[in-house]
Amino acid sequence: MADVKKKDSQAMEPSPMLSDQYSNEETVGQVRELTDVEKARMQDGAAHFNRLGWKRLTVVLIVEAIALGSLGMPAAFATLGMIAGTILCVLLGLLAIYSSYVVGQVKLKYPEVQHYADAGRLMMGRFGYELIGAMFVLQLTFLVGSHTLTGSIAFLNLTNNGACSIIFGVVSAIILFLLALPPSFAEVAILGYIDFASIILAIGITIIATGIQRTDSGMSSDWSAWPAPTTGFVEAFIAVTNIVFAYSFAICQFSFMDEMHTPKDFVKSIWVLGIIEIIIYTLTGALIYYFVGLEVKSPALLSAGPLLSKIAFGIALPVIFISGSINGTVVGRYIHGRAYRDSVTRFINTPKGWISWILLIAAITVIAWVIAEAIPFFEDLLAISSSLFISGFTFYFPAMMWFLLIRQGSPFSKENLFYTALNGLCFIIGIVVLVGGTYSSIKDIIHRYDVGEVRGAFSCGVPS
Repeated sequence: MADVKKKDSQAMEPSPMLSDQYSNEETVGQVRELTDVEKARMQDGAAHFNRLGWKRLTVVLIVEAIALGSLGMPAAFATLGMIAGTILCVLLGLLAIYSSYVVGQVKLKYPEVQHYADAGRLMMGRFGYELIGAMFVLQLTFLVGSHTLTGSIAFLNLTNNGACSIIFGVVSAIILFLLALPPSFAEVAILGYIDFASIILAIGITIIATGIQRTDSGMSSDWSAWPAPTTGFVEAFIAVTNIVFAYSFAICQFSFMDEMHTPKDFVKSIWVLGIIEIIIYTLTGALIYYFVGLEVKSPALLSAGPLLSKIAFGIALPVIFISGSINGTVVGRYIHGRAYRDSVTRFINTPKGWISWILLIAAITVIAWVIAEAIPFFEDLLAISSSLFISGFTFYFPAMMWFLLIRQGSPFSKENLFYTALNGLCFIIGIVVLVGGTYSSIKDIIHRYDVGEVRGAFSCGVPS
């Protein structure tokens, strides 16, 4: 037991590599002698933000991960066909578990890494820190925006388009803002059980409703094992990026692990989460596509029929807003912690800390609302977010971490050959999704505006 404690304490010692880089870089925030009161507040703050065990980490990861991704799965299956959809869903899920494992290994080796951007500094210096930091902020803000859009769609469905979609977008943004205010992830974990029950019930209702509708119609579904003959490159890649979007949990893992009291337990969390995700996503995509066929809608809850889709959306409201808000909390923690890195203000337990935190979360939420109104269509908003950012955070950045930070010895040595191939595959997948997905997303957005399939930006039409 003593040896274990000694190893844990050694693992948590500051890494010389990261410490030297921080000391050589421009300091962000205030640097001055702290008073005794401030030191006490910093100790209280550190204790407050160090309460996550692996079970709570699993719950927080579920809150962050299992949300909008599942709602886009049936439409992705309809585009790719049952066989390709199932294979991609399982394969990309397993690769996401592995890449998340690599992220956790980096955190254990370099305990000072608090957010993904810090790992960018280790790999590429200040340039990597700023580049990945910007991607980190944009991706999480896009996620908050996608939840704002989904909330608007839900309220429109529940009220039979009872008000302008902009109004419902504002209502959604306000709810997301309020839920993002608690700064500690341990506090969010309490809501995770409601969140998980919400999405499981909503999906379950949709699967049962679509199955009953298919049985009552007496007609066979037009689902297919293969992609439709008319499926082009753009449509196929949009579907692939929607599956990639569903496995985006690695982006917040550094931030969550930074609050763990026993970081090495993270492996249990990512395996539990990964297996749950693969099962939920594959069953959701396959079953709803099987029952509805090629006419399946996105978000999938819209396929349940007029009445049951209202019930499903009502039950899904907690997951829409709880999962969306945690992304705002993570990006807020990154920005706030960077701005006040050497100040007691970063612990958000002083008047200045709370005022700056509330203003920051408000600014993030407003920007997210603007994104939701500018790209008011569900599939393409997920696709462009997935292509530009998740391709890196889930695939090619973890692969780079293995090669640059984790690997020991030659990449072609006998003990490294399998991992070299595996990380090479992750890197190639990430780059392909980045290039092909971004191109497809932009082409599809332009096409939809040209043919009038979607409402204009900042208008009262119904989002698609």
